[in-house]
Amino acid sequence: MEDLIRYAPDLALGFLENIKLSIVGAIASLILGTVLVAMRVSPTPVLRAAGTMYVNVVRNTPLTLVLAFCALGLSDTLGLVFSQTPSVNSFWIVSMGLSAYTAAFVCEALRSGINTVPLGQAEAARAIGLTFMQSLRMIILPQAFRAVIAPLGSVMIAMIKNTTVAVAGGYALESANKMKEAFDQVGASIPIFLGIVVAFMAVTLPIGYFTGWLAKRLAVVR
Repeated sequence: MEDLIRYAPDLALGFLENIKLSIVGAIASLILGTVLVAMRVSPTPVLRAAGTMYVNVVRNTPLTLVLAFCALGLSDTLGLVFSQTPSVNSFWIVSMGLSAYTAAFVCEALRSGINTVPLGQAEAARAIGLTFMQSLRMIILPQAFRAVIAPLGSVMIAMIKNTTVAVAGGYALESANKMKEAFDQVGASIPIFLGIVVAFMAVTLPIGYFTGWLAKRLAVVR
């Protein structure tokens, strides 16, 4: 317990970085995932193919490789820089990789939600003159989001846990790396390990319960 108290400030600051990565990743992945699902159900073959290829490639690639590609390929090789401050630049590089990876799973969750919308509703939208994007925005996607609140919650929980591999993208300020640094100093410490576990559970469990409750509350009655 003394080890946990000693390193608690550093671990807390590291965990705060995980939360910041999670917030940025959640917002960006929801936006990108929505764009991707629009491409995947688009009547344009080129957009469908591009969306399908992106999802299949990214979803079947380990996150550590995605983050390493962002750090080594996009940042170091191609010169993509968000900030001259290394830690800030690494934060945004990791956020970009995390968002791009999670968006593929958001897309698939939303696509399953779109499949629950009766085909007759899309046909009725076309019959009254709505374009594809209008029917998608006003009729299909609102119902799809309501149908997949719980799966999206699971995707967000997985993303929060995935922030612990941010070091693969060169970002060393998050909690898992801080825990490793503590272990290097004092050896393996069960209290430190359990402290990190409890911190993540304190965030992920409420999200799981809330999205489950919200899914039942907003369920679409067929």
